[in-house]
Amino acid sequence: MGNLIYSAITSLDGYIADKDGNFDWAAPDAEVHAFVNDCERSVGTYLYGRRMYETMVYWETAPTAPDQSPVERDYAEIWQAADKVVYSTTLDADAASSARTRIERSFDPEAVAQMKAAEERGISVGGPHLAAHAIRAGLVDELQLFVTPIAVGGGTHALPDDVLVGLELLDERRFGNGTVYLHYRTRAANE
Repeated sequence: MGNLIYSAITSLDGYIADKDGNFDWAAPDAEVHAFVNDCERSVGTYLYGRRMYETMVYWETAPTAPDQSPVERDYAEIWQAADKVVYSTTLDADAASSARTRIERSFDPEAVAQMKAAEERGISVGGPHLAAHAIRAGLVDELQLFVTPIAVGGGTHALPDDVLVGLELLDERRFGNGTVYLHYRTRAANE
C-alpha cells in the first residue's frame, strides 16, 4: 500500500506563497534541493490541482536547458518517471502537457483510497488546496514540511486551518541556509 505524502516548502509563518502569490523566496538551494530529490525518489504518482500542475510541468522539459544544474536534472528525471493525475474542470481531458499524465474532473476521496491500496510506491499530493481536500478526507499519511527562514505575513496557507490532525514527528533536519525539514506521520486525533 502506498502512503499519501503532502510535501511543501513553507515560510516560518505557514505560507507557501505570499499575499501577492509570490513564492520565489521558497526556492531551495542545492543542498535542500538534493534532499528533496532523495525524498521524492519513492514517489510513483503525483496528484495535482491545475495551478500546481501548471507550475510543475516545467520539469517535463527542464533537462534540455543548457544551464540546468545536476541536482535540477536529477529532479526532472524523478518527476518525469512518475505518473501524474491532475484534477481540473478547466483543462481539456486530452490536453496534458506532460507524459504519463491524466486529467480527472474532480477529486474523489474513494478513488484516491483505492489508488493508495493498489500503489506500491508513494503518492504525493501537491499544492495546499488539493492537500486540504486529502487531509480533510483523512487520506494523508505523511507531511514533509520544509520551513524556510522567512515570515511573509500572509498569503496561501500551507495547511488547512479548519481540521485537527494529530502528528508524530518522524524526522527532522537543519540545513545550512536555515531551512528546517520536519517529517510527520499523521495519526487519529484520539491517539
